[in-house]
Amino acid sequence: MSIRVATFNVENLFARFRFDAGVDPSTVSKDGWTVEKTAFHPLSLADKELTGAAVKELDADVLCLQEVENVDTLKHFRSRALGGRSAYPYVAGIDGNDPRLIDVAVMSRVPIVHVRTYQHLRVHETGSREVFSRDCLEVDVQWPGPGQVLTLFVQHFKSMMGGRAQTAPRRRAQARAVKQIILDRFGPEPGAHPFIVCGDLNDFMQADDQGEPAIDDLVGWDQVVNVVDRLPEAERWTHFFKRRKHYTQLDYLLLSRSLAAANPGPPEIMRKGLPLRADRYPGPHFPGVGRDHPKSSDHCPVAMTLTRPN
Repeated sequence: MSIRVATFNVENLFARFRFDAGVDPSTVSKDGWTVEKTAFHPLSLADKELTGAAVKELDADVLCLQEVENVDTLKHFRSRALGGRSAYPYVAGIDGNDPRLIDVAVMSRVPIVHVRTYQHLRVHETGSREVFSRDCLEVDVQWPGPGQVLTLFVQHFKSMMGGRAQTAPRRRAQARAVKQIILDRFGPEPGAHPFIVCGDLNDFMQADDQGEPAIDDLVGWDQVVNVVDRLPEAERWTHFFKRRKHYTQLDYLLLSRSLAAANPGPPEIMRKGLPLRADRYPGPHFPGVGRDHPKSSDHCPVAMTLTRPN
């Protein structure tokens, strides 16, 4: 039986507010309470309605999400935009490390049978600081039919804000940590097991005048396949960076070697919810999408329908 999996950075899926550009959240909050009300403004309901339109059109059985405030907010979004609990009965998410309160989460139509957080993991490259900017959320979902699970490692790596080269060491440490987590779970040949590394890795595999890729240890690993590479080169982008007019792949489905071999086709990248400023995309948009706002997200969801390896 098949299962459809998608990754989607839903861009500030907050219940009440988002911080203004340039605001350091650590300077406006204390013990989880926001104390400087001029530092944020209410989110656009139109944006979240368009995010809901994208989720409904994706029609994924399992959604790996980034930039979710918390599980309660996700359930509220599910009620308002997706029709309620019946759309996605299973939800998983754990408050992570990000001071902006953006977390990773999973919504699923199939049962979630195991969840593990690595938010407290430290490695020698990061010293006393947690390696993951948010979390690496390990989630086992029940593959349709008896007896097997699909393991998801949901990511949202350190952003490039502050400079690609300057922020690369943290992403490099995160990529290596994910590899080690997978090796610890599955042993020396993990690609023989069905798993996906999915999410916003906040880097691309091409060097540019801002620096080198910091995720190549993971994306280029021989135990996984970046299925977006199966698309024509001009169709691989998932994000438009307005300031530099860059179209790049930041969002990934890295299938284990065996899962990729059983599913040789390409994934789908949905761009209908992008703002109109991303004019490399000439196709249709959801009604109501604007030049900058409203929009579904500044990222494209990536989806793929998968059959279970023999």
